[in-house]
Amino acid sequence: AWKIVSKQENAHNIKQSAYQIQVSKSPENLYNGIADLWDSGKVESETPIQIKYNGNKLQNGERCYWRVRVWTNDGKVTDWSDIACWSHAIDAFDAEWIGDKTDTDLHNYLEYVYSGYPNDSFDELKWKTPPTLSSPLLRKDFDVDDGISNATLYVSALGYYELWLNGNRIGENILSPEWTDYNQRLQYQTYNVTNLIKTGDNAICATLADGWALGRLAGIKWMKNFPHRGFYATDRRLIAKLVIEYANGDIREIPTDSSWKINPHGYILEADNFAGETIDARNLDISWTKPGYDVSKWDNASVDSTVHRNLVPQINEPIQIHTTLSPVRIWKRGDKYMVDFGQNIAGFCKLKIKGKKGSVITLRHGEWLNNDGSLYTQSLGYASATDRFILSGKDDVFIPSMTYHGFQYVELNGLEELHQNQIEALAISSSANVTGQFKCSNPDLNKLFDNILWTQRNNMLSVITDNPSRDERTGAMGDIQIFAQTSIFNMNMAAFYTKYIYDMKNVADNGQFFSMVPSLKNGAFWGGWVGAPGWCEAAFIIPWRLYENYGDVTGFMQLYDEMKRHIDVTLQENPDLIWRVRHNHNGDWLNANNISSTVDSSYNTHNGATPDDLFATAFLGYSTQLLANTATLLNRSTDYVKYNDLSQKIKDKFADNFIDKNGKIDGDSQGAYSLALYYNMVPDSMRQICFNHLLDCIADYDYRLSTGFITTPMMMQLLSDFGRYDIAYRLLTSTRFPSWLYIVRNGASTIWERWDAWTPEKGFQNPTMNSLDHVAFGAVGEWMYRNILGINPDVTNPGYSHFFLKPIIGGNLTWAEGTYDSIRGKIQSSWKIDGQEVIYSFTIPANSTATVILQANEDQYISGEYSENFTRSSPGELSAELGSGTYCFHIK
Repeated sequence: AWKIVSKQENAHNIKQSAYQIQVSKSPENLYNGIADLWDSGKVESETPIQIKYNGNKLQNGERCYWRVRVWTNDGKVTDWSDIACWSHAIDAFDAEWIGDKTDTDLHNYLEYVYSGYPNDSFDELKWKTPPTLSSPLLRKDFDVDDGISNATLYVSALGYYELWLNGNRIGENILSPEWTDYNQRLQYQTYNVTNLIKTGDNAICATLADGWALGRLAGIKWMKNFPHRGFYATDRRLIAKLVIEYANGDIREIPTDSSWKINPHGYILEADNFAGETIDARNLDISWTKPGYDVSKWDNASVDSTVHRNLVPQINEPIQIHTTLSPVRIWKRGDKYMVDFGQNIAGFCKLKIKGKKGSVITLRHGEWLNNDGSLYTQSLGYASATDRFILSGKDDVFIPSMTYHGFQYVELNGLEELHQNQIEALAISSSANVTGQFKCSNPDLNKLFDNILWTQRNNMLSVITDNPSRDERTGAMGDIQIFAQTSIFNMNMAAFYTKYIYDMKNVADNGQFFSMVPSLKNGAFWGGWVGAPGWCEAAFIIPWRLYENYGDVTGFMQLYDEMKRHIDVTLQENPDLIWRVRHNHNGDWLNANNISSTVDSSYNTHNGATPDDLFATAFLGYSTQLLANTATLLNRSTDYVKYNDLSQKIKDKFADNFIDKNGKIDGDSQGAYSLALYYNMVPDSMRQICFNHLLDCIADYDYRLSTGFITTPMMMQLLSDFGRYDIAYRLLTSTRFPSWLYIVRNGASTIWERWDAWTPEKGFQNPTMNSLDHVAFGAVGEWMYRNILGINPDVTNPGYSHFFLKPIIGGNLTWAEGTYDSIRGKIQSSWKIDGQEVIYSFTIPANSTATVILQANEDQYISGEYSENFTRSSPGELSAELGSGTYCFHIK
């Protein structure tokens, strides 16, 4: 893909009419006009996205350099673009899995755990923890001749790894190789290390930790044999291959094998996502990563021939540090220091310290403080979130990068003093680019937007987790599917969700999608979390989001067979087309009926739930329709007829079973009406009647929310679709409990899992489920982009070849502005009230068109260049079709 940017001031209606791509084995060839891998020639096309390579067959690891030029609709041809590069995957590593010898005690423990405890009561198991193993150090010394032209390292691991070459850390990745179902797919990473290789002696070094593959895993707190490790593997293993290319064409490969040396007793004594990391600086001598280090007392690494994994290239952006935070406050509480970083993050602390050799510094992490000023950790469960640093007596720098925590506050024990410049918080996230910006005249809404973005980043760690702090941190599909469009507006999620689609392909044995992904097919992890309505539909919704926003059909092609099987199995179990037989059900999670500690006696909680059968059947009808629509895109005409017919029959059944003749829907709740209307389960003749009942439900709650995770964003958009922007704005800008701005006003720097996670009157909610960093209710970000800024994709013209700009003024806002950097270019939208007029400004990127819809009553008129294009599309709106360019309009 490429973007076209016009350098001409005030240029409009710029479109691509043709393109030419050249691909070569070297940039030098391209500079000389030699396209020895592919020259597309001049291709008549307006499409600048999702272009498939169509050149010579590529070899393992081959680097491909490419450039593009385009012809525009005015007949001009651009200069060639800058040269970009990609490399082809490798089919095989031709290397061995290496590591330490198998630990007998650990294997005996795991065998005991998996065979079932003699007495498996939950309380008795609290003391049972697995043996912990220190992280091994691995090293390979090698010499290199002169004349190196390129060096590439391919690497993966069971567990986490960190690598060094000649004393330099390789790459900026954190927590690699990231989380997949390692029994199905294990990603490997590729690094260009040419600038780290030198002529003569070299050393490549690694250390390993448990990570997702071996450590305590998300969600296992509900299992009778928690806590323990080893869901995907029991031994930490490394596989790597360094490929050195010489200018004369020679190639040398250095793979992992038994010639590598190992020290099983490294400086990391323990590393686990939940427990934290312990580093003994007395064992840390940085010279172990440099050439010339004495390894005569190290053993040869053990080769594990029992490991067989499907190694695939990483296709999503790696997890990296994105922000460094300094303390906003440091104070002493008793003999401990407390640090507030002013922002809830996912990551870890960097500590610079000098103290007595052997002294232990302990860091405990938490999202909030108790009323007495102590660290709030009750909600973390088994996630002790504790890092320990054992001092060397010298100037120590600690970075516990083999674990992560969700926190804003840190408690430090063992320090005599702590200064501002000694500690930092390092925030991590999958490193996709930020694409959205939003500001308006309401500071609380600006803070809400920032909180949503921070929450996304904190939970974006190769999957969208439900929280980064407690002993859960799982890929909850319900949270993911409702937050998907918000996340796409905020960041470039194309590669991230493509990776996640491969995770979703691993369906349960009965053919339905899991509710939590990644999972384990054998049922050891999330085995009972199968086919939950509202959760498993992420496998239908995410591919549509990729198609709508990026014009990408990869998701459909990868998941189509699984989509069909899921629907077929569900209908086999429910032949009357009402989804009653369910293997798991979460429903409209955390609706008003789940709020147990209201802070306002006028807020009733009696009528917030959506009936389970209604909830499930609405999702069955919707996902069946999505499957039919997918069949059309993939030219599966027979399937389209079948599933489109089934979808209509499910809708008819839904109406017969859940809607009475007066338009009342079972449950008579905000969630029930929102779900039925949003998913078009209501007959056309009754839609307005049902919507009026929804308005009654909102009024019954005194214009406050009673909806849960799933139906809240649905209701907000429905209010806009039916023209009741006033109510949507009222809900958005409310500061009463429960609301988005209620938690903003109560000091939140991220989105809370529950509206009443903490209240001044009653303190914290039930600690067993009380995250302060949860994406679900952050899905309102989609409404802010679609309505305040007015930026709306057009599914009939995917990838923003055409889109809608329909900003809505309301909520006592006097101005709003923002951008979305789409796959075709940056879209800008702003408006402000200036005296007796509203001034709008828009930018439509080159090679795109937009339908601009502006609020204007009959007595209002529009001015500005191109204002003559507007016509009255309804009594309260003016609309125009506009091409690329920047526009300014005034409505008096």
